[in-house]
Amino acid sequence: MELLPNFKLHRPKDLSSALKLKSNEPDSRYLAGGTDLVVNIRRGIEQPKNLIDLTSIKEVQEIEETKSGLVIGSGVTLNRVRDSAIVQESYPAVADAAKAIAGPTHQQYGTVGGNICLDTRCLFYNQSEWWRKSNDYCLKERGEICHVAPGGKRCFAAFSGDLSPALLVHGAKVEIFGKNGAQEMDLKNIYKNDGLDHLNLQEGEFVTRVILPKSTANQKSRYKKSRIRGSIDFPLAGTAVRISLDKKKTISEISIALTAVNPYPQIVSGLEKLMGKKIGKVELNMVQEMVQKQAKPMRTTTVSPWYRRRVVGSISKKLVNELYSELV
Repeated sequence: MELLPNFKLHRPKDLSSALKLKSNEPDSRYLAGGTDLVVNIRRGIEQPKNLIDLTSIKEVQEIEETKSGLVIGSGVTLNRVRDSAIVQESYPAVADAAKAIAGPTHQQYGTVGGNICLDTRCLFYNQSEWWRKSNDYCLKERGEICHVAPGGKRCFAAFSGDLSPALLVHGAKVEIFGKNGAQEMDLKNIYKNDGLDHLNLQEGEFVTRVILPKSTANQKSRYKKSRIRGSIDFPLAGTAVRISLDKKKTISEISIALTAVNPYPQIVSGLEKLMGKKIGKVELNMVQEMVQKQAKPMRTTTVSPWYRRRVVGSISKKLVNELYSELV
């Protein structure tokens, strides 16, 4: 890993100033905690001439409880989310995810917006300059071949953020700020199934807030991931689950979202088959099968896709069983 190259650092005080800087300095990147971006710069993966530091913008620094739910600024650090009483009580999967990201030092600097917009990762991409050059680079960066799937022209780098699946199962929206001002959209809609270009954001746009709906009674959520080292590693596979029961102790709501097994955080489809049912062995096996069919890990890590598919199915099954047992 090389030393940081020279760049110009800008510190805007408000959203409009940040957007104006991005427009005036096209060779620039937004910077918050920098726990991922700075590493990529040192590896030569990214070489922006300008960094726009968003940490001085007060509008993105607050966690606010509202009548309709909870608003979390994109600049809020992960340790604040992890330690927030309202997040732990009403959105436990989100607290779990924040706690699971890297290590305590990273959580002190990394931000909500940074983890939501985390670049996709691949064994052939997240390497030093000399390593990538010796392999003729790759489709995601300066090359013409995807080493994961050499016969195609599509990048399969995996989205590996922890927060997004937890936010997705809670029905999160995000506020985006751009040239047309602020607008809300479902969190799921900011992602695309493309490892090369996975964010559905226009030039200069950035996430400013996460909006979570009010938590309902008789529900539980949880996030869990598998990783090589339990101290700092990105997930090999991760699952967030949220379950609500009705008075008959049958499923009234269930949502499962996956990370690190696709180029985007994926909401599992087909779970409506479990509505109105009690969870038993048949239903748990159904969950595992649905998850494993929809997870599409590729050879983007040192661990085989087959193993990651099995793991994400097993984690999902286990979490559904745990949450249901606690609710009944």
